[in-house]
Amino acid sequence: MKYESQRVAWWFFATCMLLLSLQIVYGFIMGFAHAGYDNLHSIIPFHAARATHTNLLVMWLLCGFMGAAYYIIPEESESELYSPKLALVQLGALVVTGVTAIIGFHFNWWEGRKFLEIPRPLDFLVVVDVLAFIFNIGMTVKNGRRFTTTSLVLFFGLFAAALLYLPGMIPTVNQTSDSYWRWWVVHLWVEGVWELIMGGILSFLLIKLTGVDREVIEKWLYVIVGLTFLSGILGTGHHYYFIGTPNYWKWIGGVFSALEPLAFLGMAIYAVTMARKGGRNHPNRNALLWTVGCSIMSFVGAGFLGFAHTIPQVNLYTHGTLITAMHGHLAFWGAYAMIVLAIITYALPNLTGRRRHDAPSAQLAFWSSNIGMVAMTAAFAVAGITQVYLERRVGMDFIVVQREIEVHFVGLLLAASLFTFGIGAFIWNFIKYGRPVGEVLPAGASDETPEEAITAGHVEGIA
Repeated sequence: MKYESQRVAWWFFATCMLLLSLQIVYGFIMGFAHAGYDNLHSIIPFHAARATHTNLLVMWLLCGFMGAAYYIIPEESESELYSPKLALVQLGALVVTGVTAIIGFHFNWWEGRKFLEIPRPLDFLVVVDVLAFIFNIGMTVKNGRRFTTTSLVLFFGLFAAALLYLPGMIPTVNQTSDSYWRWWVVHLWVEGVWELIMGGILSFLLIKLTGVDREVIEKWLYVIVGLTFLSGILGTGHHYYFIGTPNYWKWIGGVFSALEPLAFLGMAIYAVTMARKGGRNHPNRNALLWTVGCSIMSFVGAGFLGFAHTIPQVNLYTHGTLITAMHGHLAFWGAYAMIVLAIITYALPNLTGRRRHDAPSAQLAFWSSNIGMVAMTAAFAVAGITQVYLERRVGMDFIVVQREIEVHFVGLLLAASLFTFGIGAFIWNFIKYGRPVGEVLPAGASDETPEEAITAGHVEGIA
């Protein structure tokens, strides 16, 4: 690593691993409940498990984005982090707020609003915490010796994410108004500003891993930003089809939702092209694998599968079914989980001084988790299509249909076990890296060891 304060990122990444593990546990609780084995219902009701599962997803991804920012921004700005102590205080406050919210879910202390269940008093604490984070990285950018497109896109993506949390706090008097503002948070995060965060991290990794000129990569980044704003903002309309809003949202949502895959396709082409053009044979091939894999899987999950069921004529039948779970799992995994795991894979050797990126467990983690997630998506797809046909076409009762599709969740649990094995390998590798004790490199030094530089073809030998 190049700056002492980059060590702060490790604590955010470690928190990621803990929260991801907990999210998987609650995923299994829900999976067994869907398969007909809801033995924990008296202790953890399904609605509490679902709220916990989805909110843990948001928490660990936000921790990952923050950790990525604390690692990337100092290096891009060529400056130490403004306040490492503030970063650690802010992480502690975020964890305390999140733990309080999760405990509250189990005692029915929540708002009951899907994806925004966190109780209102805790909302204000989240806002204060995120403002502290934005201030810290903003001052780092301001005090830095250079401004790069990568750092600015990452910063403004994070700033916009904080800003777009506020519509979810607007008081409303009816369900339609509440849903309207709620989707400003949920959709404009995951299909708007989070894509900017993803683009900034993707740009940084491609610059470091491929050797392609920064100017070339950052020109592509402008294209990604343009496509995101072109499609993502008005694409929010596909959530407004059947909630009581005017009919014009059907064609607005339909048209612009159809354009949304363009941003993810652009990212996929961008990453693959840069990887192929790259003249650098970086020793951390696993980081490149996660990076390119992220762009491809996000196109399939967020782009293609999202497009497949957001056309109004199709969504009329698939709205609120397991088809959404099919799209959501692969979309979040490909677009955001994988980019967080990519930056962790890249940063850990530099933070700890240990070069474990070629360990068998590292490659096992990538392939097992991805194959497991694809298999989970397929199980959700089969269950969802069956549900749509029996419930929306044949007219069978919802509960009867849920019993009919229980068998598909047995397959889902098997796939989830393979996915969990892969994540377990990733976490094991993370633990084996140890604490952030790597040396700070002198100015202009490479993050490779001399032996790796020879392997990569950057030097001819060691004196």
